[in-house]
Amino acid sequence: MIRIDFDALNPLERKIHATLKAESEGVEAIPIAEAARLCSCSPSKISKFSKKLGFNSYRQYLDFLYDRVAPEVVQTSELARLAHFIEGFDNSKVDALVELIGTHDKLMLLGYGPSFHCAEYFEYRLKTCTGKMVVAVADELLATSMTDENTLLLVLTVTGSFKPFDDVYHDTVEKGGEMALIVEEYNPDLIERYGKVFCLTDQVQCSELQPFEKNRTVLFIFLEEVVRKLMRPPR
Repeated sequence: MIRIDFDALNPLERKIHATLKAESEGVEAIPIAEAARLCSCSPSKISKFSKKLGFNSYRQYLDFLYDRVAPEVVQTSELARLAHFIEGFDNSKVDALVELIGTHDKLMLLGYGPSFHCAEYFEYRLKTCTGKMVVAVADELLATSMTDENTLLLVLTVTGSFKPFDDVYHDTVEKGGEMALIVEEYNPDLIERYGKVFCLTDQVQCSELQPFEKNRTVLFIFLEEVVRKLMRPPR
């Protein structure tokens, strides 16, 4: 799973990203040694920065930087895709979302089409295990009308390509709330546009399927693990 979190970066790490992004506009590749020279730091610092941002390696960070499809992204059979996801399941992503949920009193779950029905299901599940106000919505205007400084807006999506989230993101931030995307398939176009993005897999479903035709199995598995963690009694 890939979880991209620009909010986790300190000012120096944000400067590293800005430097490498600017450099990438003029050259076709930036070896890690060259990245270290440009940023006046060590190669190990560049590697740690890439992993802190949420990537598995500096190479995967470069794929994002150059807007390339990561070489790990492959189309495979659905059972093989699910097996790959489960085999590489990273509980630290569950812990990160549980911690994020714990810092807000109100949860909004936004989904379009079939993803809204996922949101409805997890509205019930999260209510029973958190005691918080949890509301599932299928419309961004309704979501932002109910948002305040205590709100965490969780957007559930498979590809993130059906409809942009820019307006709801900016409206949520302006009201003092926070938004995080939970995206089943790795989509580099989303990563830098929003503050927190949880990319659950580095594989994709059949390319012949439209977003509304794709299943939400990985979303369910991940969020059920979040619910299970939330249901544990505090130590």
